[in-house]
Amino acid sequence: MQNKKPLVAVFANDDVDIYNFRRELLQEILNSGYDLLISCPFGEKLTMLSELQFEYDNPIIDRRGTNIISDLKLYKHYLELLEEYKPDIVLSYTIKPNVYAGLACQKKKIPYLSNITGLGTSIMNGGILAAVSIMLYRVGLRKSYCVFFQNKTNESIMRSKKVIKGRTCLVPGSGVNLDYHKYEEYPENNGYLEFLTIGRIMTDKGINELLKSAYNIKKDFPNVVFSLIGDYDEDYHSVVEKAVSDGVLNYVGVVTDVHPYLVKAHAIIHPSYHEGMSNVLLEAAAAGRPIIASDVAGCIEIYEPGVTGIPCRARDAEDLERAIREFIALPYEKKALMGKLGRAKMENEFNRKIVVNKYMDVIKEVLEEKPNV
Repeated sequence: MQNKKPLVAVFANDDVDIYNFRRELLQEILNSGYDLLISCPFGEKLTMLSELQFEYDNPIIDRRGTNIISDLKLYKHYLELLEEYKPDIVLSYTIKPNVYAGLACQKKKIPYLSNITGLGTSIMNGGILAAVSIMLYRVGLRKSYCVFFQNKTNESIMRSKKVIKGRTCLVPGSGVNLDYHKYEEYPENNGYLEFLTIGRIMTDKGINELLKSAYNIKKDFPNVVFSLIGDYDEDYHSVVEKAVSDGVLNYVGVVTDVHPYLVKAHAIIHPSYHEGMSNVLLEAAAAGRPIIASDVAGCIEIYEPGVTGIPCRARDAEDLERAIREFIALPYEKKALMGKLGRAKMENEFNRKIVVNKYMDVIKEVLEEKPNV
Protein backbone atom coordinates (compact mmCIF):
# COMPACT_ATOMS: atom_id res chain seq x y z
CA MET A 1 0.00 0.00 0.00
CA GLN A 2 1.40 3.39 -1.03
CA ASN A 3 1.85 5.93 1.77
CA LYS A 4 -0.40 8.98 1.63
CA LYS A 5 1.33 12.20 0.64
CA PRO A 6 1.78 14.75 3.43
CA LEU A 7 -0.85 17.48 3.24
CA VAL A 8 0.25 21.10 3.68
CA ALA A 9 -2.53 23.62 4.38
CA VAL A 10 -2.15 27.34 3.69
CA PHE A 11 -4.61 29.67 5.44
CA ALA A 12 -4.94 33.29 4.27
CA ASN A 13 -7.52 36.06 4.12
CA ASP A 14 -7.05 37.50 0.63
CA ASP A 15 -6.83 35.95 -2.85
CA VAL A 16 -4.66 38.78 -4.16
CA ASP A 17 -1.99 38.07 -1.55
CA ILE A 18 -2.15 34.35 -2.31
CA TYR A 19 -1.65 34.90 -6.02
CA ASN A 20 0.75 37.83 -6.02
CA PHE A 21 3.03 36.80 -3.16
CA ARG A 22 2.58 33.07 -2.36
CA ARG A 23 2.15 31.24 -5.66
CA GLU A 24 5.85 30.35 -5.96
CA LEU A 25 5.66 28.80 -2.48
CA LEU A 26 2.50 26.90 -3.41
CA GLN A 27 4.23 25.54 -6.51
CA GLU A 28 7.27 24.47 -4.49
CA ILE A 29 5.04 22.67 -1.96
CA LEU A 30 3.61 20.62 -4.83
CA ASN A 31 7.03 20.15 -6.44
CA SER A 32 8.27 18.69 -3.15
CA GLY A 33 5.73 15.88 -3.41
CA TYR A 34 3.15 17.20 -0.94
CA ASP A 35 -0.57 17.68 -1.36
CA LEU A 36 -1.94 21.19 -0.88
CA LEU A 37 -5.02 22.70 0.76
CA ILE A 38 -5.74 26.43 0.40
CA SER A 39 -8.23 28.11 2.73
CA CYS A 40 -8.93 31.64 1.54
CA PRO A 41 -12.07 33.66 0.73
CA PHE A 42 -12.82 33.30 -2.95
CA GLY A 43 -11.59 35.95 -5.39
CA GLU A 44 -10.79 36.03 -9.08
CA LYS A 45 -7.06 35.65 -8.46
CA LEU A 46 -7.66 32.11 -7.21
CA THR A 47 -8.93 31.15 -10.67
CA MET A 48 -5.50 32.14 -11.99
CA LEU A 49 -3.98 29.26 -9.99
CA SER A 50 -5.75 26.71 -12.16
CA GLU A 51 -2.46 25.12 -13.21
CA LEU A 52 -1.90 24.04 -9.60
CA GLN A 53 -3.59 20.97 -8.13
CA PHE A 54 -5.00 21.71 -4.68
CA GLU A 55 -8.00 21.27 -2.42
CA TYR A 56 -9.88 24.50 -1.81
CA ASP A 57 -11.82 25.89 1.14
CA ASN A 58 -13.79 29.14 1.05
CA PRO A 59 -14.07 30.57 4.59
CA ILE A 60 -15.98 33.70 5.56
CA ILE A 61 -13.50 36.17 7.05
CA ASP A 62 -14.39 39.69 8.10
CA ARG A 63 -10.85 41.01 7.72
CA ARG A 64 -11.20 44.16 9.79
CA GLY A 65 -14.35 43.39 11.73
CA THR A 66 -14.48 43.08 15.51
CA ASN A 67 -17.64 40.99 15.80
CA ILE A 68 -16.82 38.15 18.20
CA ILE A 69 -19.68 36.01 16.83
CA SER A 70 -18.19 36.15 13.32
CA ASP A 71 -14.76 35.29 14.69
CA LEU A 72 -16.10 32.34 16.68
CA LYS A 73 -17.77 31.07 13.51
CA LEU A 74 -14.42 31.29 11.75
CA TYR A 75 -12.77 29.32 14.56
CA LYS A 76 -15.50 26.66 14.32
CA HIS A 77 -15.05 26.55 10.55
CA TYR A 78 -11.31 25.96 10.93
CA LEU A 79 -11.94 23.19 13.46
CA GLU A 80 -14.28 21.42 11.04
CA LEU A 81 -11.84 21.91 8.17
CA LEU A 82 -8.95 20.41 10.13
CA GLU A 83 -11.14 17.50 11.19
CA GLU A 84 -12.12 16.82 7.57
CA TYR A 85 -8.71 17.11 5.89
CA LYS A 86 -6.34 16.35 8.78
CA PRO A 87 -3.39 18.30 7.32
CA ASP A 88 0.09 17.41 8.49
CA ILE A 89 1.07 21.06 8.85
CA VAL A 90 -0.65 24.45 8.58
CA LEU A 91 0.92 27.70 7.39
CA SER A 92 -1.11 30.85 8.13
CA TYR A 93 -0.90 34.52 7.16
CA THR A 94 -2.43 37.69 8.71
CA ILE A 95 -4.04 38.13 12.09
CA LYS A 96 -7.34 36.23 11.88
CA PRO A 97 -5.98 33.09 10.19
CA ASN A 98 -2.96 33.29 12.51
CA VAL A 99 -5.12 33.48 15.63
CA TYR A 100 -8.10 31.25 14.85
CA ALA A 101 -6.29 28.66 12.75
CA GLY A 102 -3.63 28.65 15.46
CA LEU A 103 -6.23 27.93 18.14
CA ALA A 104 -7.83 25.24 15.98
CA CYS A 105 -4.44 23.61 15.36
CA GLN A 106 -3.73 23.61 19.09
CA LYS A 107 -7.00 21.81 19.75
CA LYS A 108 -6.42 19.28 16.96
CA LYS A 109 -2.72 18.88 17.84
CA ILE A 110 -1.56 19.83 14.35
CA PRO A 111 1.79 21.62 13.97
CA TYR A 112 1.47 25.10 12.54
CA LEU A 113 3.64 27.96 11.28
CA SER A 114 2.52 31.58 11.65
CA ASN A 115 3.51 34.53 9.50
CA ILE A 116 3.27 38.11 10.74
CA THR A 117 3.33 40.17 7.57
CA GLY A 118 2.99 43.43 9.51
CA LEU A 119 1.48 44.60 12.77
CA GLY A 120 -1.22 46.70 11.14
CA THR A 121 -3.05 49.80 12.21
CA SER A 122 -4.93 48.06 15.04
CA ILE A 123 -1.70 47.35 16.93
CA MET A 124 0.48 50.27 15.87
CA ASN A 125 -2.10 52.91 16.85
CA GLY A 126 -2.55 51.52 20.36
CA GLY A 127 -5.73 51.65 22.43
CA ILE A 128 -8.28 48.98 23.30
CA LEU A 129 -8.19 47.38 19.85
CA ALA A 130 -4.42 46.98 20.11
CA ALA A 131 -4.73 45.36 23.54
CA VAL A 132 -7.33 42.91 22.24
CA SER A 133 -5.21 42.10 19.17
CA ILE A 134 -2.16 41.44 21.34
CA MET A 135 -4.17 39.18 23.63
CA LEU A 136 -5.50 37.21 20.65
CA TYR A 137 -2.03 36.87 19.20
CA ARG A 138 -0.73 35.54 22.53
CA VAL A 139 -3.20 32.69 22.60
CA GLY A 140 -3.16 31.98 18.87
CA LEU A 141 0.62 31.87 18.48
CA ARG A 142 1.27 30.21 21.84
CA LYS A 143 2.22 26.84 20.36
CA SER A 144 3.33 27.88 16.90
CA TYR A 145 6.28 25.74 15.77
CA CYS A 146 7.84 28.86 14.25
CA VAL A 147 6.67 32.45 13.78
CA PHE A 148 7.95 34.16 10.63
CA PHE A 149 8.57 37.91 10.73
CA GLN A 150 9.34 40.27 7.87
CA ASN A 151 11.40 42.78 9.84
CA LYS A 152 13.31 42.83 13.12
CA THR A 153 11.34 45.72 14.58
CA ASN A 154 8.03 43.81 14.40
CA GLU A 155 9.71 40.82 16.04
CA SER A 156 11.12 42.98 18.86
CA ILE A 157 7.73 44.58 19.49
CA MET A 158 5.97 41.22 19.71
CA ARG A 159 8.63 39.81 22.01
CA SER A 160 8.43 42.88 24.27
CA LYS A 161 4.68 42.37 24.54
CA LYS A 162 5.21 38.72 25.51
CA VAL A 163 3.43 37.49 22.38
CA ILE A 164 6.39 35.46 21.15
CA LYS A 165 8.45 33.25 23.43
CA GLY A 166 9.56 30.47 21.12
CA ARG A 167 11.23 30.09 17.77
CA THR A 168 11.14 32.79 15.12
CA CYS A 169 12.51 33.15 11.61
CA LEU A 170 13.21 36.39 9.76
CA VAL A 171 12.42 36.48 6.04
CA PRO A 172 12.92 39.39 3.60
CA GLY A 173 9.21 40.09 3.31
CA SER A 174 7.46 38.08 0.64
CA GLY A 175 10.48 38.62 -1.58
CA VAL A 176 10.05 39.68 -5.18
CA ASN A 177 9.71 37.60 -8.32
CA LEU A 178 12.66 38.93 -10.30
CA ASP A 179 11.57 37.18 -13.50
CA TYR A 180 8.17 38.87 -13.56
CA HIS A 181 9.28 42.20 -12.09
CA LYS A 182 12.15 42.56 -14.51
CA TYR A 183 14.49 45.51 -14.77
CA GLU A 184 13.23 48.29 -17.04
CA GLU A 185 15.38 50.96 -18.64
CA TYR A 186 15.00 54.33 -16.94
CA PRO A 187 12.55 56.71 -18.68
CA GLU A 188 14.09 59.14 -21.12
CA ASN A 189 15.19 62.57 -19.99
CA ASN A 190 12.34 64.39 -21.70
CA GLY A 191 11.73 67.35 -19.41
CA TYR A 192 9.17 65.93 -16.98
CA LEU A 193 9.25 63.68 -13.91
CA GLU A 194 6.53 61.23 -12.87
CA PHE A 195 6.26 60.15 -9.25
CA LEU A 196 4.11 57.08 -8.66
CA THR A 197 2.40 56.07 -5.41
CA ILE A 198 0.81 52.63 -5.10
CA GLY A 199 -1.25 51.54 -2.11
CA ARG A 200 -4.49 51.60 -0.24
CA ILE A 201 -5.79 55.15 0.15
CA MET A 202 -5.78 55.65 3.89
CA THR A 203 -4.15 57.80 6.57
CA ASP A 204 -1.55 55.24 7.59
CA LYS A 205 -0.24 54.97 4.03
CA GLY A 206 0.61 58.68 4.12
CA ILE A 207 -2.06 60.05 1.76
CA ASN A 208 -2.29 63.35 3.67
CA GLU A 209 1.46 63.92 3.49
CA LEU A 210 1.55 62.96 -0.18
CA LEU A 211 -1.16 65.41 -1.21
CA LYS A 212 0.22 68.29 0.85
CA SER A 213 3.67 67.77 -0.68
CA ALA A 214 2.25 67.44 -4.19
CA TYR A 215 0.37 70.76 -3.94
CA ASN A 216 3.56 72.57 -2.88
CA ILE A 217 5.83 70.88 -5.41
CA LYS A 218 3.48 71.58 -8.33
CA LYS A 219 3.67 75.32 -7.63
CA ASP A 220 7.40 75.30 -8.42
CA PHE A 221 7.59 72.35 -10.82
CA PRO A 222 4.51 72.26 -13.10
CA ASN A 223 6.13 69.53 -15.24
CA VAL A 224 6.18 67.10 -12.32
CA VAL A 225 3.41 64.47 -12.36
CA PHE A 226 2.06 62.75 -9.24
CA SER A 227 0.21 59.53 -10.08
CA LEU A 228 -1.72 57.42 -7.59
CA ILE A 229 -2.83 53.78 -7.93
CA GLY A 230 -5.02 52.12 -5.30
CA ASP A 231 -8.44 51.58 -3.81
CA TYR A 232 -10.04 53.56 -1.01
CA ASP A 233 -9.66 51.98 2.43
CA GLU A 234 -10.95 55.16 4.07
CA ASP A 235 -13.14 57.99 2.84
CA TYR A 236 -10.69 60.16 0.96
CA HIS A 237 -12.85 60.38 -2.18
CA SER A 238 -13.52 64.11 -2.04
CA VAL A 239 -9.92 65.00 -1.15
CA VAL A 240 -8.49 62.93 -4.01
CA GLU A 241 -11.12 64.21 -6.47
CA LYS A 242 -10.25 67.80 -5.56
CA ALA A 243 -6.55 67.15 -6.10
CA VAL A 244 -7.38 65.69 -9.52
CA SER A 245 -9.57 68.68 -10.47
CA ASP A 246 -6.84 71.06 -9.25
CA GLY A 247 -4.40 69.41 -11.64
CA VAL A 248 -2.18 68.20 -8.80
CA LEU A 249 -2.86 64.46 -8.98
CA ASN A 250 -3.37 61.84 -11.66
CA TYR A 251 -5.59 59.19 -10.02
CA VAL A 252 -5.34 55.95 -11.98
CA GLY A 253 -7.68 53.88 -9.80
CA VAL A 254 -7.32 50.15 -9.21
CA VAL A 255 -5.26 48.09 -11.65
CA THR A 256 -4.50 44.37 -11.82
CA ASP A 257 -0.90 44.87 -12.98
CA VAL A 258 1.22 47.78 -11.74
CA HIS A 259 4.31 46.94 -13.78
CA PRO A 260 3.39 48.99 -16.88
CA TYR A 261 2.98 52.03 -14.62
CA LEU A 262 6.33 51.42 -12.95
CA VAL A 263 7.91 51.45 -16.41
CA LYS A 264 6.81 55.06 -16.96
CA ALA A 265 7.65 56.33 -13.46
CA HIS A 266 10.90 58.08 -12.53
CA ALA A 267 10.53 57.23 -8.83
CA ILE A 268 8.15 55.61 -6.35
CA ILE A 269 6.84 57.56 -3.34
CA HIS A 270 5.74 55.56 -0.30
CA PRO A 271 5.22 57.67 2.86
CA SER A 272 3.73 54.79 4.90
CA TYR A 273 3.56 54.94 8.71
CA HIS A 274 4.34 51.22 9.17
CA GLU A 275 4.90 48.08 7.10
CA GLY A 276 5.79 44.43 7.45
CA MET A 277 7.95 44.58 4.34
CA SER A 278 6.58 46.77 1.55
CA ASN A 279 5.84 44.73 -1.57
CA VAL A 280 5.26 47.99 -3.43
CA LEU A 281 8.85 49.04 -2.82
CA LEU A 282 10.26 45.59 -3.59
CA GLU A 283 8.53 45.55 -6.98
CA ALA A 284 9.50 49.13 -7.78
CA ALA A 285 13.16 48.54 -6.93
CA ALA A 286 13.16 45.30 -8.94
CA ALA A 287 11.98 47.31 -11.96
CA GLY A 288 14.87 49.72 -11.42
CA ARG A 289 13.02 52.65 -9.93
CA PRO A 290 14.46 54.87 -7.17
CA ILE A 291 12.59 55.04 -3.89
CA ILE A 292 11.36 57.97 -1.80
CA ALA A 293 9.91 56.42 1.35
CA SER A 294 9.49 56.63 5.09
CA ASP A 295 12.44 55.55 7.18
CA VAL A 296 10.23 53.12 9.13
CA ALA A 297 10.79 49.39 9.56
CA GLY A 298 9.51 47.50 6.55
CA CYS A 299 10.62 50.29 4.21
CA ILE A 300 14.12 51.33 5.21
CA GLU A 301 15.50 47.80 4.76
CA ILE A 302 14.57 47.90 1.07
CA TYR A 303 16.63 50.91 -0.01
CA GLU A 304 20.04 52.42 0.72
CA PRO A 305 19.65 56.10 1.70
CA GLY A 306 21.41 58.29 -0.83
CA VAL A 307 22.26 55.27 -2.99
CA THR A 308 19.01 53.67 -4.15
CA GLY A 309 16.54 56.04 -2.53
CA ILE A 310 15.88 59.04 -0.33
CA PRO A 311 14.34 58.63 3.15
CA CYS A 312 11.81 60.87 4.87
CA ARG A 313 10.19 60.88 8.27
CA ALA A 314 6.75 59.28 8.55
CA ARG A 315 3.82 61.58 9.38
CA ASP A 316 5.89 64.58 8.25
CA ALA A 317 4.69 66.32 5.07
CA GLU A 318 7.47 68.89 5.18
CA ASP A 319 10.15 66.22 5.29
CA LEU A 320 8.49 64.28 2.45
CA GLU A 321 8.48 67.48 0.40
CA ARG A 322 12.16 67.98 1.23
CA ALA A 323 12.94 64.44 -0.01
CA ILE A 324 11.02 64.95 -3.25
CA ARG A 325 12.79 68.25 -3.94
CA GLU A 326 16.13 66.58 -3.21
CA PHE A 327 15.35 63.91 -5.81
CA ILE A 328 14.22 66.47 -8.39
CA ALA A 329 17.55 68.28 -8.01
CA LEU A 330 19.60 65.15 -8.78
CA PRO A 331 21.22 64.87 -12.23
CA TYR A 332 19.41 62.53 -14.62
CA GLU A 333 22.34 60.08 -14.59
CA LYS A 334 22.23 59.86 -10.78
CA LYS A 335 18.51 59.08 -10.84
CA ALA A 336 19.05 56.30 -13.39
CA LEU A 337 21.97 54.87 -11.40
CA MET A 338 19.83 54.78 -8.25
CA GLY A 339 17.42 52.52 -10.12
CA LYS A 340 20.14 50.16 -11.34
CA LEU A 341 21.63 49.83 -7.86
CA GLY A 342 18.17 49.22 -6.42
CA ARG A 343 17.69 46.31 -8.82
CA ALA A 344 21.04 44.85 -7.75
CA LYS A 345 19.96 45.04 -4.09
CA MET A 346 16.79 43.08 -4.90
CA GLU A 347 18.80 40.40 -6.68
CA ASN A 348 21.20 40.03 -3.77
CA GLU A 349 18.84 40.27 -0.79
CA PHE A 350 15.16 40.00 -1.76
CA ASN A 351 14.85 37.29 -4.40
CA ARG A 352 11.60 35.43 -3.67
CA LYS A 353 13.48 32.15 -3.94
CA ILE A 354 15.21 33.06 -0.66
CA VAL A 355 11.80 33.34 1.07
CA VAL A 356 10.41 30.14 -0.46
CA ASN A 357 13.50 28.17 0.58
CA LYS A 358 13.22 29.38 4.18
CA TYR A 359 9.59 28.29 4.39
CA MET A 360 10.30 24.96 2.77
CA ASP A 361 13.21 24.24 5.13
CA VAL A 362 10.92 24.59 8.16
CA ILE A 363 8.01 22.73 6.53
CA LYS A 364 10.29 19.78 5.72
CA GLU A 365 11.76 19.87 9.21
CA VAL A 366 8.28 19.57 10.75
CA LEU A 367 7.20 16.79 8.39
CA GLU A 368 10.38 14.80 9.03
CA GLU A 369 9.67 14.97 12.75
CA LYS A 370 6.11 13.67 12.38
CA PRO A 371 5.59 9.90 12.65
CA ASN A 372 4.18 8.05 9.60
CA VAL A 373 4.86 11.00 7.27
